[in-house]
Amino acid sequence: MEKTFYIKTLGCQMNVHDSEKIAGILEGQGYRAAAEQDGADLVVINTCSIREKADQKFFSELGKICRTKAEKPDLQVAVAGCIAQQQGRRIRSRFPQVDLVFGPQNIPRLPDLLRNARGRPVATDENPDFHLETVPTRRREVFRAWVSIMYGCDNFCSYCIVPHTRGRERSRPVVDIISEITGLASNGCIEVTLLGQNVNSYGKGLMDGAAFPELLEKVAQIERLKRIRFVTSHPKDLSPELIGSYQRLAKLCSHIHLPLQSGSDRILERMNRRYTVNQYREKVGWLRAARPDIAITTDIIVGFPGETQADFDRTMALVREVGYDGIFAFKYSKRPHTQAVRFDDHVSEEEKAIRLDEVLSVQEDIGEIRNQALVGSKQSVLVEGHVPNETGWLSGRTSGNKIVHFEAPEDVIGNLVSVQITEGYRFSLKGNLIS
Repeated sequence: MEKTFYIKTLGCQMNVHDSEKIAGILEGQGYRAAAEQDGADLVVINTCSIREKADQKFFSELGKICRTKAEKPDLQVAVAGCIAQQQGRRIRSRFPQVDLVFGPQNIPRLPDLLRNARGRPVATDENPDFHLETVPTRRREVFRAWVSIMYGCDNFCSYCIVPHTRGRERSRPVVDIISEITGLASNGCIEVTLLGQNVNSYGKGLMDGAAFPELLEKVAQIERLKRIRFVTSHPKDLSPELIGSYQRLAKLCSHIHLPLQSGSDRILERMNRRYTVNQYREKVGWLRAARPDIAITTDIIVGFPGETQADFDRTMALVREVGYDGIFAFKYSKRPHTQAVRFDDHVSEEEKAIRLDEVLSVQEDIGEIRNQALVGSKQSVLVEGHVPNETGWLSGRTSGNKIVHFEAPEDVIGNLVSVQITEGYRFSLKGNLIS
């Protein structure tokens, strides 16, 4: 009898792409994707540990699934991702109902791990002999795709657990990346997003010496491909050559995610970010000179240990000065193995909440202003799908990564269309289909 699986993904685009690989492997082993979790024979939780709240959400979800297994003993439960890498044996100790725990580097070993699930339940060692790019991938869509160009991170920001869960930086050879994207484009993919914890440092350790701007040039030469995106960029490695790519490459989308984290030089130094506010400000200016319509989004951590009201005020001043198109803001949370855990001047949860509310409130107003400035413009939109609960309405993204809602026939899904913007809201745009 055919077995079914269901994957619940928590976290970033890297996790989403990892889940596509897990799904591809499972289908190769004879499993079929289940539409809902309740009917699946195997449930996989692909976890994120970047913040404490993600940990809490995961353990809550896992508790519910384990209670289901008490009523359905044949249900297999697997935990993947960063929390699995970081806390594998603790998970098995706390939840003995879990059959399998495996970290990101062990995804290619999944067929063997499934066969020996109860006998060898934890696999969180790093295995350089296994390559993620060689495993089958079940992509959610044909017209757009995520493509990993590197794994891991060497930056060791004082608050970040990624180097401890995903390992040190490893870049894929250019020829392998181009081969993968060429294959995707030949099958109908028109937009790719290049993934890495710090794509700006791509190429470190490669024999051909290729850097990220050179990779972008080669990807842009793939004929059927129409759009290129990438995440995430580290400001310290944002080179003049990469900024120049926005002038040279029409296929490169008019958007960059450039995490600021703090507008205080003192806090940036404590975070081990290795750039100053003035250096960040200067690079924003270069980006807007290279591509005047570029949309810039960012990450901000509020309440980092030692952050005073004056430090926070500097962050807010820079938020207003830059005028971001979007902000992902979070309260600082302690992460094991990081340097910041050992700091003794932590900010209270109450103060963090106040600062977070202020960031989000100010950004909502800025976002609305920037979106309203697009009213009357014509935007190229990649149509992604239906607007929930709105018959006849579709949703897509501009080159600047802004969500647009408009009425159109569903046969345009997966295509680039021209939309005239009629209204701008805080988090989205509304428009009329032109062609």
